[in-house]
Amino acid sequence: MLSEIETLDWLQLIRTPNIGPVTFHRLIAKYGTASDALAALPELSRKAGRKTPFKASDRADAERELKRADKHGVRIIAACDKDYPQALRAIPDHPPVLYVRGHLSLFEKPGIAIIGARNASGVGRKIARMLATDLGEAGYTIVSGLARGIDGAAHAASLSSGTIAVVAGGVDVIYPPEHDTLTENIASQGAVISECRMGATPMARDFPKRNRLISGLSRGVIVVEAAARSGTLLTANFALDHGREVFAVPGSPLDPRCQGANRLIRDGATLVERAQDVIDALAAQTGGMNDTGRDLFDWAEADGLDEPDPVEMVTLRKQLLEILSFTPLHRDEIRREVDAPPGIVADILLDLVLSGEAAEHPGGRFSLNAEE
Repeated sequence: MLSEIETLDWLQLIRTPNIGPVTFHRLIAKYGTASDALAALPELSRKAGRKTPFKASDRADAERELKRADKHGVRIIAACDKDYPQALRAIPDHPPVLYVRGHLSLFEKPGIAIIGARNASGVGRKIARMLATDLGEAGYTIVSGLARGIDGAAHAASLSSGTIAVVAGGVDVIYPPEHDTLTENIASQGAVISECRMGATPMARDFPKRNRLISGLSRGVIVVEAAARSGTLLTANFALDHGREVFAVPGSPLDPRCQGANRLIRDGATLVERAQDVIDALAAQTGGMNDTGRDLFDWAEADGLDEPDPVEMVTLRKQLLEILSFTPLHRDEIRREVDAPPGIVADILLDLVLSGEAAEHPGGRFSLNAEE
């Protein structure tokens, strides 16, 4: 477990502009501690050719963040802590720090996400409640995003068995406003979690980040009503990236709220009518519920090779800049496009992010920096 000083170092590093989870973890892998990584930032920015010196976030902001968490009884859990969710640690861009209001013990049970339309039908809400109740009784923690509609119905039905609400703002911010009582009940009986700083108001850019956490915490994702274009389908895509099972409840082809779920089934998602369908599918896929905690997606560790040739590094840097565009590309796709060890590719991506030429996005994706 991190000391208070180390926690402040982690907060200061992850709150530094341009540094996302993947870049953060690469810095820790290279320098060992957040303190050493912070100390290395000026030299890294100089080597990256940055026009203006790269500056870490304000230490005083990290101190205020820690004090606010203490004031509200919120736990800050670092990715290296034993209480950090094992399932979440296995995704490539797991948050370096999590804020938790509620019971950490829920992370020890297998999670199932139930998500869907905000403007859900009465039937959709009923199905969400039924699935949440039955899966909760079967020993699963129900994970969702505390949105209106399907999310709220799933949380409410699983309060007694255990539910985790993943929010896009601070864990001390109520959103949507009508879920004030539900949020407090979840904090009391379940857990409300976020990677955003305390007091943060949810912004549009934060919801994709939240969606990847919903998937990362879960063994499978169940979609109950989703339009053809919705954030719900983004969560399903994250689940595929994370190697999770995707389930969908079929609906009427005449209802626009069901088009996305029906399309998922057509594309290979497991059709779900009752909780047992989910339980059977997961049992057949995994052969059990034990999680090894091994990060199957980690390709950024040192490769045990000699220092790469500087000329080759320049060539690879140019090659990566050609591969990147303004459309985010997953780091595994980037790696497949170049003939170089993963660790070297990771180092060059780190260089491009710190120089401001590239930007990191949720789900371990990178693009050219549109702000440059």
